[in-house]
Amino acid sequence: MGRITVGISSWADPGLVQSDFYPFEAKTPEARLKYYASRFPIAEIDSTYHFFPTQRNLSLWLENTPKGFAFDVKAYSLFTGQPTKLTALPRTIREKYSGQIAAKDNVYLHHLPEEAVDELWGIFIGAAESFQKGKKLGALLFQFPPWFHPEPRNFDYIARCRERLSQFQVAVEFRIGSWLDQHREKTLKFLREHSISLVCVDEPQGLKSSVPPVAEVTASFAMVRFHGRNSENWERGAVDAAEKFNYLYNEDELREWAPRTLAMAKSARELHVIFKNKHADFPVRNAIQMKALLGIT
Repeated sequence: MGRITVGISSWADPGLVQSDFYPFEAKTPEARLKYYASRFPIAEIDSTYHFFPTQRNLSLWLENTPKGFAFDVKAYSLFTGQPTKLTALPRTIREKYSGQIAAKDNVYLHHLPEEAVDELWGIFIGAAESFQKGKKLGALLFQFPPWFHPEPRNFDYIARCRERLSQFQVAVEFRIGSWLDQHREKTLKFLREHSISLVCVDEPQGLKSSVPPVAEVTASFAMVRFHGRNSENWERGAVDAAEKFNYLYNEDELREWAPRTLAMAKSARELHVIFKNKHADFPVRNAIQMKALLGIT
């Protein structure tokens, strides 16, 4: 049986900070992280999707968590095919390649010269190495968008990402069901051949983008992410994250996953269970419930 750990995404999310989870005296980012790490052994860093971490933040994360704590780090948006604000690129990149990057509000990876792309990967790898040296790196999480379909070029792209990150554990989450519906066997075979972890998800079902709640292990590391089941807001574009993920699981819904999670742990060295239903204190409440259902103290 592999080690199962339970935690949440975005421990510094405003809704959670404003809830009753953190004690009154935990008023600084350092104090809140220390308190969070006293309750949970893992956390997902969502901010790295939007910006590369500063050295100050890297130090804060590593220095204020205990030995044995692990961070799952979300991959930068540009690497997952998402539109990225030009201003979110590192200033050094914007200045160095200003004449080669179109002046757009949003850019995609193909808008950048190859040398700039390589440098961005180098920055990301450097941050991952900092976590690895501190013995606090879980997985690098790539969350691909709904328009990223199971086409040959996209299989190839994932393989190239894996090649760049050969020294790390890579986990992939799909946001369109076709990867695990009609292309399920091909997708699972591909992930296993490349030692890439499939991120199993619980999310709203019956929608165009819905990914089925499969429980498959494709590498020695496994992950399950709980997004909530807010069907009304799941595919709405003009809604903030706090409303999109506004869903508190009841115990029966969590109980559905308990035997599947335990079964996955039999095939994995390590399994991370992450709650992403980041509205108020919902994720920590559900994480505590799940720990109890799995018999984790």
